[in-house]
Amino acid sequence: MSAAAQAGAGRTFFVADLHLTDERPAATGRFFRFLEEEAAGADALYILGDLFEAWIGDDHDEQVAAETARRLRARVEAGTPVYFMHGNRDFMLAERYAARAGMTLLADPTRVDLYGVPTLLMHGDTLCTDDLAYQDFRRRVRHPLTRALLRRLPRWLRRRLARQARAGSEAAKAQKAAAIMDVNPAEVERVLREQRVGRLIHGHTHRPGQHVHPIDDRACERWVVPDWYARWGYVVCDAGGCALRVDDL
Repeated sequence: MSAAAQAGAGRTFFVADLHLTDERPAATGRFFRFLEEEAAGADALYILGDLFEAWIGDDHDEQVAAETARRLRARVEAGTPVYFMHGNRDFMLAERYAARAGMTLLADPTRVDLYGVPTLLMHGDTLCTDDLAYQDFRRRVRHPLTRALLRRLPRWLRRRLARQARAGSEAAKAQKAAAIMDVNPAEVERVLREQRVGRLIHGHTHRPGQHVHPIDDRACERWVVPDWYARWGYVVCDAGGCALRVDDL
């Protein structure tokens, strides 16, 4: 985290689940305006996964990838550091694209001192432990050997596999109860207790909101960052606490 954020000056923004693609220009345009307007002068910007709808590797050739890198680097060069955590759609994003965009890659989870409050940052998919099929798929596809093999495939084949994975994911979600795809409260409380933090910020579930979890003798906050499909928004924190903004695209 930037020294300014640690000292308690300014604001820090958190976004997730933008799912940018050439097919969704409204979300892309809103994100670029966010970078130029809301995020201008911020202490830091954290992207908590799924910046892109799909990511086939750092040779990803959608136009939105190149323009997003240019806009992010411009924000970094203007003085706002940008941190990126992988999501389930863009876990193949690696050092080459991060360097191009000026982003610093983060592990999931990452613990930060946010204006004096120990805060845990996650994408959020590992909290959805009731979705056993997804967790099994995640373990297999995130294995280092799997990722290494995927990167060796020709781009056309990776693109086809990404389309198939997206279609399969949508079909699977249609068959699942909504509660299964949300976080498991016991897992949330386990993580909060284990990490000894007072606040958790995550995305993934597309259910923006603020929650309170009693952990031992503490009341811990959980902030869920909105997705950028029909709506857009962010969580913003300063020395006085956090707030959620959600608006229509």
